[in-house]
Amino acid sequence: MNPDPLDIRFAKGGVHTRTTFLLAACLLAPACAFAQSACQSLEGRKIPASVIGLPTSGAVVQSSRVVAADSPDNANGEYCLVRGIIMPVTAAPTIQFEVNLPVNWNDKIVQMGGGGFDGSVVTGLKGEGLQPATDATPLKRGYVTAGSDGGHEGGPGFDGAFGLNDEALLNYGQQSVKKVHDAVADIVHAHYGRFPRRFYFIGNSQGGHEALDAAARYPTDYDGVVANYPAYNVTMLHLASLNVAKALYANGGAGWLSAAKTKRLTDAVRAACDPLDGATDGIISNVEACHAAFTIDTVRSILRCAGGGDTGDDCLSDAQIDAVDKISSPYRPGFVIADADVFPRWALLEGSRFEVSNFGSRRVPGNPPTSADALLYNAGAATSKYIITRNPMLDALEFEPGAWKARVQAVGKIMDVTDIDLTPFRKRGGKLILTHGTEDDFISPHNSEAYYQRHLALQGRKAMDSFVRFYEIPGFSHGFGTFNARYDGLGVLDAWVDKDHAPGALIAIDENPSAAKRTRPLCSFPSWPQYTAAAAGPQNEAASFRCVSPIKPR
Repeated sequence: MNPDPLDIRFAKGGVHTRTTFLLAACLLAPACAFAQSACQSLEGRKIPASVIGLPTSGAVVQSSRVVAADSPDNANGEYCLVRGIIMPVTAAPTIQFEVNLPVNWNDKIVQMGGGGFDGSVVTGLKGEGLQPATDATPLKRGYVTAGSDGGHEGGPGFDGAFGLNDEALLNYGQQSVKKVHDAVADIVHAHYGRFPRRFYFIGNSQGGHEALDAAARYPTDYDGVVANYPAYNVTMLHLASLNVAKALYANGGAGWLSAAKTKRLTDAVRAACDPLDGATDGIISNVEACHAAFTIDTVRSILRCAGGGDTGDDCLSDAQIDAVDKISSPYRPGFVIADADVFPRWALLEGSRFEVSNFGSRRVPGNPPTSADALLYNAGAATSKYIITRNPMLDALEFEPGAWKARVQAVGKIMDVTDIDLTPFRKRGGKLILTHGTEDDFISPHNSEAYYQRHLALQGRKAMDSFVRFYEIPGFSHGFGTFNARYDGLGVLDAWVDKDHAPGALIAIDENPSAAKRTRPLCSFPSWPQYTAAAAGPQNEAASFRCVSPIKPR
C-alpha cells in the first residue's frame, strides 16, 4: 500500500508532521475545525523529564483551547492557549506556565519574565518589556509567547515563604527559566512540527534578572535577551535595601524621611540639576554633573534644620541627613557575594523621587513590614527572614549579614548572576540589550552600570560592542517616571539577531498622559542626551538632543 503523501516525518527527531501540514492548510480559514482539534489535542500531553535539561519529574499540559480572533478583549488574533505545570523532584511547588501558539507563526518564541518574587503566571498575552502601548503585542506579530510563575504561587508584595523550600528557591533563583524553555520548545515542536528558528527572553526587574540568567547560564538556548532594570543580584540588592531600612529606622526612626521631607529634598535636587543638560524640562540627563553639583554637603548647607533637630517638613535634621548620606553611599557587606563586595549608591541625590519605592508612612516599622513601611525594607526583610535565615519570626532590623556569611554566599550563588561569564553567549552569537532608568528608586541605576563595567573589563571594548548595548534612560524610574519611557525592545533585538542590524541610539516615547508623546534619544552608555539650542528644536522632540559623553568616565 502506498504511504499517505502527508505521512512525513520531521528530520530532526523523527516527529510526525501530518498535523502540522494540515494546520498550515487551514491558514486560509483559521477557524476551521481541524485547527481547533490540533490545539485541543495538546491537552494531557506529557513531557518526560528527559526532555527538560534540569532535574524535574516531567511536565504535563493541563489545558489547551483555541481563542478566536473576535473573542472579547482579545487583541492578539487567533491563537492556541496552552497551560501546564512542570513537576518538582522533591516536595516543592510545581512551576505553572502558559504558552500561546499563533496561527501565523513566525518561527520565533519570546519567553517573558516576572517581577519581584514572581508568584503569579506571566501569560505572555500583553506587550513585551517596555514596548509602546500602540504597538502590536508579540503574539499578534506572530511570535509564540510564554511565561511562568517562577516556580511557586505567592501573595502580593514580597511573599518570601517559598524560600523555605530548597527546590522552589532554586527555581526562583535561576532554574525555572531553563525548565520552562525546554517545556515550551517541546510543545511548540509538537504543535507545529518544527523547532523555533529564534528563541528570545525579555523581562523587567526580576524579569530582567531572568533575562540575564537566560544569557549567562543557558547560552545555547537563547539567541537574544532584553533586560530592563534587572535585579540581577537579588541577594546583594536586598541586603543593601535592608541597609537603607536601618538608616531610616535606627534610634526609634530618627532618620526616617516623611513624604513631605523626601519631596523637599528631591525638589532641591531638581532645581540644581535639571538645567545641567541644557533643557529645563523636569528631566535630569546630565547625571554626572548632578552628582558633582548636589552633594551631601549641599544638603547640609541648604536643608539642615536650625540646630540640627527635627523642626518641620521644610528641613532635615542631622539624623535625617545622616540617613540620606548612607542611602547615597555604596553599601559594603564586608565580604564577597557572587564575586561582588559592594552595592553602589542609590540615586536619591541624582533625581530619584522615592515616591513609589517610598519610605513609608510611619517612623517605627512593623515586623513583619507592611505597605506602611519602606518598600526597600519589605524586600530586605523578606530575603533575610525566609531565604537567608529561614526564620520567619526574625527581626530583620537586627539581622547582621556577617554572622550569616556562609549562608549569604550560598544564597548569592543561587539568586545572583553577577559572577557568570557572558563569553559563551557571545561566541554563540547571542545579543543583549540592557536598559536602566536614571531615576530608579528600587534598583539603583548604578547597579546596572556595575554589571556592564564588569563585563566590559572581561570582554574588552571590541568584543563587548559586538553583542551588548546598554542604554541609560534619563527621567525613567522602575517602570514609570518623569519620562515614562517606552521603546520596541523586541523589534530592535530581532533586527540585530536576525538581520545583523546593530542598534545605535534609539528613540523612546514618553507615555505619561501629560507628556504629549514627547520623545528622547536612548544613548549608549556612558553618553547622555544633551539639548542642543543650535538645533532650535522643541524640547519634546528627540531630534533636538544629541548624545554626548560625560566630562569624566564613570
